[in-house]
Amino acid sequence: MKKYASLVLFAHSIFAMPFAFIGFFLALNTTPNTFEWTKLILMVLCMVFARNSAMAFNRYLDREFDAKNPRTQVRDIPAGKISANEALIFTLINAVLFIGTTFFINSLCFYLSPVALAVVLGYSYTKRFTPLCHLVLGLGLALAPIGAYLAVTAAFALTPIFFSLAVLCWVSGFDIIYALQDEEFDKQEKLFSVPAWLGAKKALKVSAFLHVLSVIFISMPLFFSTLSWFYICGILFFAALLVYQHSLVKPNDLSKVDRAFQTTNGYASVVFAVFYLLDVYLRSPY
Repeated sequence: MKKYASLVLFAHSIFAMPFAFIGFFLALNTTPNTFEWTKLILMVLCMVFARNSAMAFNRYLDREFDAKNPRTQVRDIPAGKISANEALIFTLINAVLFIGTTFFINSLCFYLSPVALAVVLGYSYTKRFTPLCHLVLGLGLALAPIGAYLAVTAAFALTPIFFSLAVLCWVSGFDIIYALQDEEFDKQEKLFSVPAWLGAKKALKVSAFLHVLSVIFISMPLFFSTLSWFYICGILFFAALLVYQHSLVKPNDLSKVDRAFQTTNGYASVVFAVFYLLDVYLRSPY
């Protein structure tokens, strides 16, 4: 279990999982549906299984590139900690578990589960043909709030879509920053990314633009839901950490990319979700 947790970088679940909780409790707060522990547990399991399959498949598909890239040679498959076949089997098991779990949630989630898998698994191919691969990764994580909302309601609504768009722009933006580390390698191997396409300086501008859009989308629920100053504090904290993230990374200084990528974004998602859940808790019976 320890080596598989390393394969899928389980700690990175901290990016999308808080937004899944936001989608779940948004549904309870804005519809007549009541809280059920079973649905909450099933939702969390779906998040875990989908992410496990996506990360393991990405490591499986990129194993040859990872072996060539000095930055990624320590990853589990090129380092020999886990075999390519083991990673593929792990991917398939988690994909089946994901679809099976959605069956016990509701029929809409079950019917849409192959679509969700196609997005999160398909991302791994996109770097081979488009610099928009960052947006596809963002789309995969953006399924978290809308998927959690559907788990409760089995119906679409506008507000969770705003959260999903915020996640899409947020994740795409910070993935561009992360990809700065591989700009030269991507060019050498004919892989596609925004840094390899536009260069570091313009890539950071694209990332900043996406993060501005993320803050705009995350603010939109204020106009469609009853939210208090807790939510506004969450927006301000989220926006401040995005600004701080961009202050850490310069085109000619990538020494703080890891700090900007994992630590800053982890705090941004968790603290924002806490502010939202406090808002919900103080105004709701559960």
